[in-house]
Amino acid sequence: MKLQSPQFQALFTPGLRSVAELFEKKNYELRIAGGAVRDLLSGMTPQDIDFATTATPAEMKEMFTSAGVRLINNKGEKHGTITARLHEQNFEITTLRIDVVTDGRHAEVEFTTDWEKDAERRDLTVNSMFLGLDGMLYDFFNGYEDLKNKKIRFVGKASERIQEDYLRILRYFRFYGRIAEKPGNHEPSTLQAVKENAKGLAGISGERIWVELKKILLGNHVNHLVRLMYELDIAQYIGLPLDGSLEEFDKVTKNIQNLCPKPMTVLTSLFKAKDDVTNLDLRLKISKEEKNLGLFLVKHRQELTKAVGAEPLRPYQDFIMDSREANTNSKICELLKYQGEEHLLREMQQWTVPSFPVSGHDLRKMGMSSGKEIGTALQQLREEWKKSGYHMDKEELLSCLKKL
Repeated sequence: MKLQSPQFQALFTPGLRSVAELFEKKNYELRIAGGAVRDLLSGMTPQDIDFATTATPAEMKEMFTSAGVRLINNKGEKHGTITARLHEQNFEITTLRIDVVTDGRHAEVEFTTDWEKDAERRDLTVNSMFLGLDGMLYDFFNGYEDLKNKKIRFVGKASERIQEDYLRILRYFRFYGRIAEKPGNHEPSTLQAVKENAKGLAGISGERIWVELKKILLGNHVNHLVRLMYELDIAQYIGLPLDGSLEEFDKVTKNIQNLCPKPMTVLTSLFKAKDDVTNLDLRLKISKEEKNLGLFLVKHRQELTKAVGAEPLRPYQDFIMDSREANTNSKICELLKYQGEEHLLREMQQWTVPSFPVSGHDLRKMGMSSGKEIGTALQQLREEWKKSGYHMDKEELLSCLKKL
């Protein structure tokens, strides 16, 4: 088939036209690869576009240098990737390759001109396609058929692909949550291969695992996929608690639908105690902000709840006003998502934290001079201000002081 969609046509910027011209002059083949092809075939505009070519890194360097094209970031060169900058746009182009030796984390590669060999070493069929710049689709493993049927399969034997890089277990889950229509539509042999190789995730860096896990947590079928992580013995190798609260997780994943939660907000529902957050951090090296959010939710999810009566938001507002910590407002919004309080969340997002209208200077003008006396008076006034729902202005508070 040939693709000629508006999304595909939109890729042809002056930069890409110039790149295509250079490759054509030298008779090197150049095609769009991997995820960008999958997105284009799904009618989406790709965020990132990777290119594949029959030219070696040395040939590309010589070609670009001769044409006066700037090359940037040579870190990928040993893996076959050259990044060229034309017309204020970066183009990441990788030589076709085959994996010679793999250890489950890294691969030693050898360059090739065989497009099928390169496709064969990719993880999933939907990620193994190429698209010519004329719109021609090159699909060696029925990736397009799988994409249309919303089916996620490994290229070739699942166990072989997984053993090349154990992170592919989580990539399988991530793309399942992104593409599959229903939970539970897995090939039994794939799940068996995942279970047999789950232990390999113990050797994968926490940072790489966390990148994939965050995307799984924000994708579709998340409660189904997390339950699978427990059933297939994956959880213990990626920092999740052995006795995760799956019932709470199911409840919270329903609460947060359409509320755009942070990944940590979803994940915290598995945790029973703050030690679970600490253990996750030890394994995955999560950010300080993520760790603090997890600890905050574990600590306050039960007792900090809406008030009965006319001002249900008041307990949350009081907490923010009493807090000395940064980002409390943001944490409270995540707590409201966790609790499924959609209406209160909208109110909270529109609420501006008020400034206390009285200062020590105002009290000195009234004749107070002792620091201790001023501190006590300010505290009393803050309490009155709080009781008023933070509505009393300076004059009302100062006149109130005379009565205290």
